[in-house]
Amino acid sequence: MPITKEQIISALRHVNDPDFKKDLITLNMIDDIKIDGKKVSFKMVLTTPACPMKNMMRDSCVEAIHQYVDPSAEVEIDFSSNVTTRRARTAQIMPGVKNIIAVASGKGGVGKSTVAANLAVSLAKLGATVGLIDADIYGPSVPLMFDVMDEKPEAFEQDGRTMIRPLEKYGVKILSIGFFVDPSKALVWRGPMASNALLQLFTDSDWGELDYVVIDMPPGTGDIHLTISQSVPVTGVAIVTTPQEVALADARKAISMFNTEKIKLPILGLIENMSYFTPAELPDNKYYIFGKEGGIRLAEQNNIPFLGQIPIVQGICESGDNGSPIALDEQSPVAKAFLTLAQNIARQIALTNVPTDNENSTIFAK
Repeated sequence: MPITKEQIISALRHVNDPDFKKDLITLNMIDDIKIDGKKVSFKMVLTTPACPMKNMMRDSCVEAIHQYVDPSAEVEIDFSSNVTTRRARTAQIMPGVKNIIAVASGKGGVGKSTVAANLAVSLAKLGATVGLIDADIYGPSVPLMFDVMDEKPEAFEQDGRTMIRPLEKYGVKILSIGFFVDPSKALVWRGPMASNALLQLFTDSDWGELDYVVIDMPPGTGDIHLTISQSVPVTGVAIVTTPQEVALADARKAISMFNTEKIKLPILGLIENMSYFTPAELPDNKYYIFGKEGGIRLAEQNNIPFLGQIPIVQGICESGDNGSPIALDEQSPVAKAFLTLAQNIARQIALTNVPTDNENSTIFAK
């Protein structure tokens, strides 16, 4: 008996997306089914190119077809993605951007900027279109970390307004307040002046069509956080801490801040940076110099996802200083940790974008 398209569709109704708890056919995640004798091919449309479970779903599809249709069928599955969003195309700020991720910390010195930069690069490596805004207005470091200290974004006129075109490097569009000030001088700005200058990076810039924009937030809890949360449609916040108790105490304050009524932003989860030290000559050794698994415990206590652990190695510092984020190094175990982090954050964003039962949404529509 020849294999039919209806048989394939029926078989794939037995395969559920592990996050959305519905089958792939109902979710409109299967497209372009083709059959040639025993050869079956189709496209699986993911909610993000950074999906961490696509291989598992592919195996489940093959197994379902073998079980319910023909055990000798040759199954070929291609992946594409339609990144989900809850934003309207008519949005006034960054209308072409689907998701905005704020990377924040309760205090300085926990590696927030390093995490933000490598997260952006990792999302781009996984196939997403990505932007990065350096909102750490008093200590912008993204120009150094991407080796664009001497470059300036292009200005152009559009509908009578002067707009800024972000720089692009390593597949990431970049803007930083550091491009517009003297890097050798401290920024001494009052809160409203700093907030207004920062908002221009969002409102007066041509970001185009992007799946994700990562914001490197200033450390602490203050005016800039309030301005961004009230003026920019942030999809969710990822909070960076180290395992050290003093950092965890400030991370608790950051979690509390983003849960207040004035801000009330979804918390995507917690990132534990500097989780352990691994010397280059002993790659299998782990030394917990700042404490062990404090971030995991804090995430559990606050009932928020734990997004991943990033070890501390000498290469992270060197790559940042050299303007080449360590996520670019295919051989580095730290790069693999950042790829896992990017997948976990993309997954949480997809879950955040799922409509509630009383919302009529075509979020999974092709």
